[in-house]
Amino acid sequence: MDYRYQQYIGGEWRDASNGGTWDVVNPATEEVVRTVPYGVGADCRDAIEAASRAFRMWADKTAHERGVVLKQAAELIRARSADLAHTMVLESGKPLAQARGEWLVAGDLFEWFGEEGKRAYGRVVPSRSATRRHLVLKQPIGVVGVITAWNFPAYNVARAAAAALAAGCTVVVRPSEYTPLTAMAMANILAEAGAPAGVFNVINGEPASMGQEMLSNPACAKIHFTGSARVGKLLMDGASKTVTRLSLELGGNAPVIICPDVDVERVVASAVAAKFRNAGQVCVAPQRFFVRRDIADEFVERIAAQVATLRVGSGLEADTDVGPLINAKQRDRVETLVDAARAAGAHVSIGGARPPQPARGYFYEPTVIADITPSMSLYDEEIFGPVMPVLSFDDVDEAIATANATRYGLAAYVWTNNLRVATRAYERLEFGLIGVNDWTPFATEVPFPGWKESGIGRESGLEGLEEYLETKVVTLGGN
Repeated sequence: MDYRYQQYIGGEWRDASNGGTWDVVNPATEEVVRTVPYGVGADCRDAIEAASRAFRMWADKTAHERGVVLKQAAELIRARSADLAHTMVLESGKPLAQARGEWLVAGDLFEWFGEEGKRAYGRVVPSRSATRRHLVLKQPIGVVGVITAWNFPAYNVARAAAAALAAGCTVVVRPSEYTPLTAMAMANILAEAGAPAGVFNVINGEPASMGQEMLSNPACAKIHFTGSARVGKLLMDGASKTVTRLSLELGGNAPVIICPDVDVERVVASAVAAKFRNAGQVCVAPQRFFVRRDIADEFVERIAAQVATLRVGSGLEADTDVGPLINAKQRDRVETLVDAARAAGAHVSIGGARPPQPARGYFYEPTVIADITPSMSLYDEEIFGPVMPVLSFDDVDEAIATANATRYGLAAYVWTNNLRVATRAYERLEFGLIGVNDWTPFATEVPFPGWKESGIGRESGLEGLEEYLETKVVTLGGN
C-alpha cells in the first residue's frame, strides 16, 4: 500500500513543526521499521484549529451522509486487512492473525456507528401548559481529542473516532508513539473514503505538551483517553481547570472465578487463548485466577502443559502464538513482578524468564505461577504481560469479596454450571464487564464500561455514541 506515514492535519500530510522525528521499532527484532514525525504542542494546536474549522460543515451533514463515509472506510479496511495487519505487526509485535482480526473489528466499528448515528434520537416531551412545546435535541459536542494506547492501535482509535465522527464531531488523534503507523494508515483510509479535510486528523509527538494543548485549548470540547490510571488522573486534574469533558479507559485487573463443577480441560484450553492473547497486553485480559481448592492442582498441571505448547516468536511467523512485549521497559517490569512473587514464596510452574530464542526482541516466556497471595504486587497490579497468577479459594462468596478488593473494575469472569452461583457472582462482582462461561464479554453493539479506577464514560453500543452528543432542550411558547 502506498500510504503516507506523516502527521495528517487539515487534509495535509506534514512533518513536525519542530523538525522532530521518532524511530518506530519492531519489538520482535529491535530494528527500526520507519522514522515518522514527532512534534510538540504546536502541532496539536494546528490540528485542533483544523478540526474546529471543519466542525460546522461536518456537523451540518446528515447522519446518513456521514454514514456513507464511515461505511466506505469499513469496506476499504476489510479489503486491505491483510496488508494493514502486516504493518501493525511490525510496530506492535502481535501475531498476524490477531492483527488482522483487530483491523476487521475496526471496520465493524466504523460501519456500526455509521448506522447508529442515524438513531441519535431526540424527543418531544408533553408540557404542563397547552401553549408550550418541549423538544429535546441531540447535537455533536465539537472537536474531540483522542489519545490512545499501543496495545490495540486500530481498535483503540476506531472505537472512539468512529462514534465521534458518526455523532458529527471532528477528531484529533494522538496515537502512542510506539504504534503511530496504524493510526496514520487509518487517516489514509478515511481520506480515501471521502472524509473532508480537517474532519479526521492524526498527530504524533510529545505526550505532555500535546495533552496539555487538548486540555487548555477552548476549541477542544472533549478528550478520550486510553492508557494508564496515572495519566488518566493527570488529565482529570487538568480538566478540572477547564471543565473539558473526559472519557477514560484506564485498564484493569480482571479476576477469574473457576468453580469445581466445570470441565477443567475445556476451561484450560480456552483460558490459555484468552490469557496470552497479544502477550497478555490486553486491558480485559483474565489475570487473577481464583480456582476452587479441590481442583486447583489439576488446573495448574493442565494449564502448565498447555502453555508449554505455545510458540514464542515474531508475529509475522504463521505458527507464533505469543509475540514480544512492546518495549524493553515493559518486559523488564513484567520480569520484576514475577521475580518478586517468586522471592515471596510463589511457585513458577512454567516460564518465568526471558526465552533463550529469539536472541533479540522484547520477549518473555508464557508463565504460570501458583501460590499467589493478595500481598504480592503480581496480584495487585495490572501485569500487562504473558503471566497467569493462580490462587485457590474454598468458598465462592469469599472469592467474590477478594476479587472485588481492587481499585480496578473493568472485566471479571466466572466459570460455573450452577446458575445460582453464576447469578450471585455476576450481581455482586464490582466490574463493568462480566463474562459467565465466556472470555469475550464485549462487542461493538454493547457498551464497554469501566467501574472504579478503570475509567469513566462508555464506549461502543448506543452509550458510546451518546458520549459525543450534547443534550439541548428547546421550549416553544405561545402555541
